[in-house]
Amino acid sequence: MADQQAELEWRTGEVPVSAQFDDPYYSLEDGLAETRHVFLSGNGLPDRFQDGFHIAELGFGTGLNLLAALQSWRASGQAGVLQFTSFEAFPLAPKDMLRAHHGFKTLAPLAQELAPFWGAPGGFDLADLRFRLILGDARDTLRAWDQTADAWFLDGFSPAKNPELWEPDLLAEVACHTAPGGTVATYTAAGHVRRALSANGLLTERTAGFGRKRHMTIARKI
Repeated sequence: MADQQAELEWRTGEVPVSAQFDDPYYSLEDGLAETRHVFLSGNGLPDRFQDGFHIAELGFGTGLNLLAALQSWRASGQAGVLQFTSFEAFPLAPKDMLRAHHGFKTLAPLAQELAPFWGAPGGFDLADLRFRLILGDARDTLRAWDQTADAWFLDGFSPAKNPELWEPDLLAEVACHTAPGGTVATYTAAGHVRRALSANGLLTERTAGFGRKRHMTIARKI
């Protein structure tokens, strides 16, 4: 495990909020709808799925994005294995992940299936999923990663509250670890994030955000 585990508070509708960063792990309105809009649709999923498709993520949090991606993979009828790698510095305790998942009834069967695996060192494998959790500061761990992703979920806390996950050098590593034709999506529309992605060879676009957020960012590597 990482040196520090996440410290939580619970707010309206049993939404977990990081005590370290004073920011919710997902939208107070509808976290699953947010994930589907920002990270799945933002990366052109499920239409781009193929055997071995690799999603990478900055900020594993409650595991909601993994659950939503695997549900989408299965619903699409795609054969083969989905690869999913997440980088996380402050992992949640399994009991807190399970508590967060209780709020998403449509994910309940999948959440129950994966529940025994939370906390497994380094991740786990299913017949249709290869999940790896890389613990530690992403500014160090991503640089050492020897793979590339077809789609990135940039899901750290707000840039104003967690600037470390949005530094130009780290976003340069994201670009470096994106496969040709790969994509990036994030809920933030911060100009410095878009500029950092653009400076590293990604075609970046501001598009409609989720809920009360007017804009978000998507990008593609040519």
